Amino acid sequence: MSKRLITVSKYLAKHLRHAPQDLGLTLQPGGWVAVDDLLAATRQHGFPITFDELIECVETNDKRRFAFDVSGELIRANQGHSVEVDLQLEACEPPPTLYHGTVERFMPSILESGLTRGKRHHVHLSGDVETARKVGARRGQPVILAIEAGRMGRDGREFLRSANGVWLTDAVPPEYLSRI
Repeated sequence: MSKRLITVSKYLAKHLRHAPQDLGLTLQPGGWVAVDDLLAATRQHGFPITFDELIECVETNDKRRFAFDVSGELIRANQGHSVEVDLQLEACEPPPTLYHGTVERFMPSILESGLTRGKRHHVHLSGDVETARKVGARRGQPVILAIEAGRMGRDGREFLRSANGVWLTDAVPPEYLSRI
């Protein structure tokens, strides 16, 4: 992605996940916002984004952070919200093992308390080690954790899967974690 598209992607992440009100937007059920309203709001707030840039951000983002609805008239962030929103995801059975990437400095807390959602709605988990490694590497040398997701599900813990394949759950207690 070009520098401009990276900046646009970060701007969209901020306003579609954490601060829609800063642009005068309200997330609809599912986290959707009208594309026309978003583009008008970005112009009004001094950071105009073109429709073509919006399309390119949705289509080229390697993490598929954003999505258009089937009509192409609505856009949303797929997950990672800190604002209250019902993403309208249905619970589903997870695979036997999921993964989480972190860094060493967080390990004492994780081993004691497990994975918690912090300011977000859910703990984010990956379906493969490589994706978890990339996530952990954003903050330094990655540590990869394996999560016994199948056992968690059998024990009554709920899992959701976002449109971009990220697995979501409320928390992962330490007894379901192991370091790879």
